[in-house]
Amino acid sequence: MKKKLLLVLCVLLLTACADKNQYEQAILVQMQQEQDVKDYKIPPEDMVKCVVAQTSEKMPGIFAFDPTRLTAYKNYAKMLSLTTPKDPKSTVDQKAVMEQLRTDFGSPQALSEAHSNYTESVVECYSVMISKSEDAAKAK
Repeated sequence: MKKKLLLVLCVLLLTACADKNQYEQAILVQMQQEQDVKDYKIPPEDMVKCVVAQTSEKMPGIFAFDPTRLTAYKNYAKMLSLTTPKDPKSTVDQKAVMEQLRTDFGSPQALSEAHSNYTESVVECYSVMISKSEDAAKAK
């Protein structure tokens, strides 16, 4: 019985790590494309850590491996993976994904709040990272 419980717990933890890693990867892709990250010479990995920490504070769920938090990680990753369509055929797919996101988040308002949470977190992290680099420059 203990072995089965341990096995189930391990499977849940691996799934949880995969969901969070998927979210981190989606943010990393975004940060590598951000011109401000390049201009201010901010390591994208540092921004990823900061953004994940900031967004997690306002995500549903009480702790990191809470099932609702894991669902939020998946949904946020899906939200970030949307790109501007380059051809009209992909517009239909994007609309379907947007509708699916509205359903996954529970409502259009919840999707909007998630997007705001992400955007506010990015802005806050820019502020923190730029302040750190300015402080380091003053210390020299």
